[in-house]
Amino acid sequence: MDRSLYVAMSGAKQILLAQASNANNLANANTPGFRADFEQLRSMPVFGNGYPSRVYAMTERPGVDLSTGSLQTTGRDLDVAVNGEGWLAVQSADGSEAYTRAGDLHITPEGRLVTGGGLAVLGNAGPIAIPPAQKVEIGTDGTISIIPQSANATALAILDRIKLVKPDKSRLEKGEDGLMRVKDGAPTAATNEVQLVTGALEGSNVSTVEEMVQMIELAREFEYQIKMMKTVEDNGNASAELMRIG
Repeated sequence: MDRSLYVAMSGAKQILLAQASNANNLANANTPGFRADFEQLRSMPVFGNGYPSRVYAMTERPGVDLSTGSLQTTGRDLDVAVNGEGWLAVQSADGSEAYTRAGDLHITPEGRLVTGGGLAVLGNAGPIAIPPAQKVEIGTDGTISIIPQSANATALAILDRIKLVKPDKSRLEKGEDGLMRVKDGAPTAATNEVQLVTGALEGSNVSTVEEMVQMIELAREFEYQIKMMKTVEDNGNASAELMRIG
């Protein structure tokens, strides 16, 4: 069988992987704080006996779009958005420290402060727990203040402070769970440089128009690969017919 069939097959397979990334971006176009994934295809020569005359396709994720999304005012006390650069520190599902821009916070019945995805928000001493309170306020520096239940309305007490970090962008990588982490895995120290906008959420930075255009381009490229596979099949049938004639 002509090896060009495998070349076309590898191209079709890699385009499907790129389409999955593109579909994930589109699916999260309305997810607060979501960061779009980049994808690209490149050629990889096949080395072996003789010269590398065959070239396979390979898709890869060269990075993540770290540009900020638009701010949407909600007026909700527990909604926060990072003003400029920086991240909220959260505890991921495996217990490690990770970073997000999703500030749609809420308090669980157990008193845990979590994101919309259920991840515990980290404070000065780990996950933040909030006791029963009449009111909960989050300051622009991440300070959490509460008025305890049955207390005077003016008895505002500082409870904790959300851990806000600003690691170097070059040290960040995006995990399969959509959270950002530092490449060496070491926790990042909190900083006072990061400020919050309260009563607002940062939207996704996905450009739906660009992603739709990319989706159409990937679909056309996939069709080209399928046509190439069909051409290889036709050539094989023609060669077999010539052999029968001979």
